[in-house]
Amino acid sequence: MSLTIGVDVGGTKIAAGVVDDGGSIIEMMKRPTPAANAAGTIEVISESVRELLGRYDVEAVGIGAAGFVDESRSAVAFAPNLSWRHEAVARKVEERVGRPVVVENDGNAAAWAESRMGAGRGHEHMLLITVGTGIGAGFVLNGALYRGRWGHAAEPGHVRVVPDGRLCGCGNRGCWEQYASGNALVAEAREFARRSPGAAVRLLQLAGGTPEGITGPDVTTAAREGDAAALRCFEIVGQWLGQGLADLAAVLDPGCFVLGGGVSESGDLLLNPARDAFASALTGRNYRPHAPIVLAELGADAGLIGASDLARKR
Repeated sequence: MSLTIGVDVGGTKIAAGVVDDGGSIIEMMKRPTPAANAAGTIEVISESVRELLGRYDVEAVGIGAAGFVDESRSAVAFAPNLSWRHEAVARKVEERVGRPVVVENDGNAAAWAESRMGAGRGHEHMLLITVGTGIGAGFVLNGALYRGRWGHAAEPGHVRVVPDGRLCGCGNRGCWEQYASGNALVAEAREFARRSPGAAVRLLQLAGGTPEGITGPDVTTAAREGDAAALRCFEIVGQWLGQGLADLAAVLDPGCFVLGGGVSESGDLLLNPARDAFASALTGRNYRPHAPIVLAELGADAGLIGASDLARKR
């Protein structure tokens, strides 16, 4: 049995786990991320890996992190939630742990895991779309990760869908994730409550009486109770999501879409309007197969599992 270590580096925590070649996590540990300290983040990763190496015979290490990873899968050019800027992550961790290290974007790593061991099994052409605070993604095409020339591909959340639309954290306006994400769901609910408080009674109850208090879980709770306002918010966000998936299908023609991220945990509340919008917006919809849209299976561990497998296949 081949063992590797996968590391998922987030803005608040670092998760490191020993993973077998079937994708099962044998042991995992989590530690806080010193996000403002580039060298400190490298050290916490290395300490976690060294501790696991003390108990397991591991051949390589894979690290997944949000941000731009270079084409050699060794350095992080920019990580929005960390202080890494042109950081030689692979070399520095290798020097500290004595094992080969591969670095990959966390969305790519999660997509690889879902394609090999999760909801995308059996599909050579699969797109993972993670719907959380924003939109993340990973593309598996012809059975391999599609990374682009510089390693920066699979960022559809920042395709602009509304000219001069909502301001995005990337600096542009009208990006897809401003209309089809967890933040978008909350924005729709708050605006609905401000505009029509009498029709948003349940949302306001859950939020303590103010539109600004409405959270994503509040919208999901109300929608599951059948609240019309909350259901309408899911319908709007789901429509934007489905239209974006149809656009991606026009460009990449995948065999399957896998939806992950926190908002996807709402299940059919998001899936049903997304599937309907996808079917309506798909180019040549009457003359081509419709790729299924399914929920991810590996949850929050997908990035760690995928990073470990990419290290094994380095």
